[in-house]
Amino acid sequence: MLPASLQTPAAILLLVGGVISCFAGYRVFRVVLGIYGFFMGALLTSAAMGTEHTVWMIVAALVGGLVGALILIVAYFVGVALIGALVGSIATNVIWASLGREPGAIVVIVFAIAGALLALALQRYVIIGTTAFIGAWTIIFGALALTGRVTAEAAARNNVWLAYPMNPAPGNYWILLVWVALGITGAIVQLAVTAKGKK
Repeated sequence: MLPASLQTPAAILLLVGGVISCFAGYRVFRVVLGIYGFFMGALLTSAAMGTEHTVWMIVAALVGGLVGALILIVAYFVGVALIGALVGSIATNVIWASLGREPGAIVVIVFAIAGALLALALQRYVIIGTTAFIGAWTIIFGALALTGRVTAEAAARNNVWLAYPMNPAPGNYWILLVWVALGITGAIVQLAVTAKGKK
């Protein structure tokens, strides 16, 4: 979990990254890969540092974020498969979280492999769909983080991994409806406007 002074800027970055991904993900797919590579790298490295070492945690997050972004940008086609795998694992976690349970490792692996294979087979449409829905989820999480809701949940559970939760507002199932509506809207905008004519 980031120090309190950095949580608002991080939430704004999540919100902006989510909007770019949701509504223009296919057109700027390499940028989207860089953004999410940065988020994942920063999350993993900052989680390894204690929050009492703010400067070192920020340095670790920046370095980890840059490495994560570089890995996904360089590995463009691998990135497509990784995005598919990520969507498969997110779908598993969202489905199980809505049931109040956690999926087993085998189920997550099966969904991740299925997502990766689907992403490679239907690359254009999968990129549009996944960037729209991942962007929509990031928008929702960024908006909740700006309200302080996610910070309160993380503090209550004392869990650093709540930085990117699959269930950011437990008991509020309307968020899933907002996510689906926003994801569909993002995919339609991409198909009709931002990704139109781009091969």
